[in-house]
Amino acid sequence: MIEPLIASNSLGVVFFPAFDWAISPTHPEREERLLYTRDQLHEEGLFDIRGISEYRPVFASHEQIERAHFCLPTAAAVTTESHLAAAGSAIAAARLVMEKKEDKAFSLARPPGHHAMRVVHGNRGFCNINNEAVMVEFIRDNYPHPDGRPLRVAIVDTDVHHGDGSQDIFWNDPHTLFISLHQDGRTLYPGTGFLEECGGPAALGRTINIPLPPDTSDEGYLFVIRNAVLPIINDFKPDLIINSAGQDNHFTDPLANMRLSAQGYANLTEALNPDIAVLEGGYAIRGALPYVNLAICLAMAGIAARKEIHEPDFTEASISQSPKVGKYIEMLCDRVLDLYFHPPKTPTEGKNDNGWWTRHKRIFYDTDMIRENQLERFRLCASCPGLAVTESSSDRVKTSLCVHLPRHSCPKCRSLAEDIINDARKNGKFAHVKFLDGDATCKTSEKK
Repeated sequence: MIEPLIASNSLGVVFFPAFDWAISPTHPEREERLLYTRDQLHEEGLFDIRGISEYRPVFASHEQIERAHFCLPTAAAVTTESHLAAAGSAIAAARLVMEKKEDKAFSLARPPGHHAMRVVHGNRGFCNINNEAVMVEFIRDNYPHPDGRPLRVAIVDTDVHHGDGSQDIFWNDPHTLFISLHQDGRTLYPGTGFLEECGGPAALGRTINIPLPPDTSDEGYLFVIRNAVLPIINDFKPDLIINSAGQDNHFTDPLANMRLSAQGYANLTEALNPDIAVLEGGYAIRGALPYVNLAICLAMAGIAARKEIHEPDFTEASISQSPKVGKYIEMLCDRVLDLYFHPPKTPTEGKNDNGWWTRHKRIFYDTDMIRENQLERFRLCASCPGLAVTESSSDRVKTSLCVHLPRHSCPKCRSLAEDIINDARKNGKFAHVKFLDGDATCKTSEKK
């Protein structure tokens, strides 16, 4: 008699395929992206396994989106219902874990989000809204640490593309550790994510980039997780580990040049042991995603049967890794650890301008063909992470002012933020004046 499969960790899978939304009928980010995954999960009987349950998404509210973003001109202008459902799926996954209804949760939803930055004018890298960032703000608003200290969150982005949007949002947040494993930006969009990008003036060493060479395989990814990512996480001691689970580093993915297999994803997930996973990219619609998503679900649930999963095109040669690549990765891990434990004294991006850390950014929204210019300033504060003030303009929106008061901000930064906002509203210089108060928690219920 065959023993029934039982999950060691109870797992909630929040599934939202967005079958009525696509960038275009032939775009990689289109309806079919999760069609075969849905069929695979049900055909394999995933939800018949004791301890694994499927959940429906909810809609995030515009107020919840604006806890993470400055949307210009408005949240309604840069989102569709599918974006609200994808962000809401991440929120639903967080609730399952934070309210202890499930041990772990996987938001298996689209559209993706990790290229969406703090300021949003449109779609770049297939992303409008950063689902993980919206989820993290929801968690911090609704489930604060019982002793009152800031909740420490580690986000590990394993998408093949650098998570530049997540890096931007958490760049100056000392309570969020952001680690991105990605194909080297010299060889792939968005062309960023280099070692020296270590975080903002209040969070040096909290941004960790691991730019991997093309043709990195299961062996290389697992080496990085064990020899760089886990030592850093163990030192940081997060309250919560989140995996931005992109799947476009699969050996069949049409948009990149890596050699990860479904088994590699399963082993990576088991080693990382995230509390919550959120789907990002992955565009081998038929030959990879159904098998990778099944493998991730079984790994999160702690079920050994995942070892039997093999995608149709799998061969040992398809995931072979050269000794040269392996040696490079070993050297890279040593440098990553050194930068985390001995970060630079000042950020490599920007400069000190009379007590404000200032940087200019030019951002191209490659999907919507928008060009944005930013002047971003962070107050160098000894008492809190520091007030952030951004002037942003684009082809669509005239110069607008965005003022971000971080969580646990000091009275001086709060007072200064109020003065800047009041002055801006009086002088009429800006098309829009936006204020994000990190300590004014939003507990708005999801849109029904």
